[in-house]
Amino acid sequence: MVSGQRKKSLSPSGAAAAFIIGLLTMAVPLRTFGVALIVFYLVGSRATKIGKALKSSLEEGHEEAGYRNASQVISNSFTALIAACTWSLFYTPYVFFPSIFWKLIGQTTGSLPTSLYNSDVWCAVDPNAYGGQSRKLVFLALGHFACCLGDTLASEIGILSKSNPFLITTFKRVPPGTNGALSALGTTASAAGGLIMGLTFAITLLIENSTCLVSGLNHEGFTGIILFVAKLALYGVFAGVVGSGIDSILGATFQETRYSTSSKRILTSDATSVNATPTPEIKIISGLNVLTNNQVNIVSSLITALILEKIA
Repeated sequence: MVSGQRKKSLSPSGAAAAFIIGLLTMAVPLRTFGVALIVFYLVGSRATKIGKALKSSLEEGHEEAGYRNASQVISNSFTALIAACTWSLFYTPYVFFPSIFWKLIGQTTGSLPTSLYNSDVWCAVDPNAYGGQSRKLVFLALGHFACCLGDTLASEIGILSKSNPFLITTFKRVPPGTNGALSALGTTASAAGGLIMGLTFAITLLIENSTCLVSGLNHEGFTGIILFVAKLALYGVFAGVVGSGIDSILGATFQETRYSTSSKRILTSDATSVNATPTPEIKIISGLNVLTNNQVNIVSSLITALILEKIA
């Protein structure tokens, strides 16, 4: 996270938030959550740099935005953080609370909680383990990360499209950078983002959880392993594309997009003139001024996570 601040990908508040979130997530014994967070951050940061120069020429205020602050960091990790911490509280309760706390509880209740998770006994995504609750929490995190990385890649890479995108609610062509705009390149990028997260979850689960590996081998040999990876990869692609679509619908409807006809650029929330009264030089392209970009990210990732948790 210090590296992120030095490279101007994180502001001081963003670095502090990233440190706390990273610490909590990495503390969870199921390392899949922590590895997924690292992969999301590394891939997302790299993608942000790809079209930075072009984005600066298309979005007024992009230079001021520069790097992620605490609000942006939290909005891109909120649902996964809740899922990871909840998983740990259920299956490894000693991680976040010292043993003395549980001893006090035990003196009152007459019993002490035990660590339920054992990678040599049950797979974290086994639908039959503990009523499938562990599986649901893992897929909540996958849905979140696939949505957020898919949306990040769609935004940062989609803007490189040679043709103007179309608004998801009206199908009219709009300037690049418009909230809720879609392009073929952006949609492909969102699928790639979901695929990366799906593969990350699958591979880390197989490496750290011997039961996931053994159950796959016992099922259909190496074919079982391939099916295990393929299923999580497809779930990731689904969440990446659907999440990006939900983000686009929310952005086109509840997030106002302003365009400067004089500079020929979209006015981002960091632009100095974004709050100016609409004039012949500043026009509203789409959306109502209801949600900020960070709020759209939180809502879209939460909805996507809940959808994936239900269908997985």
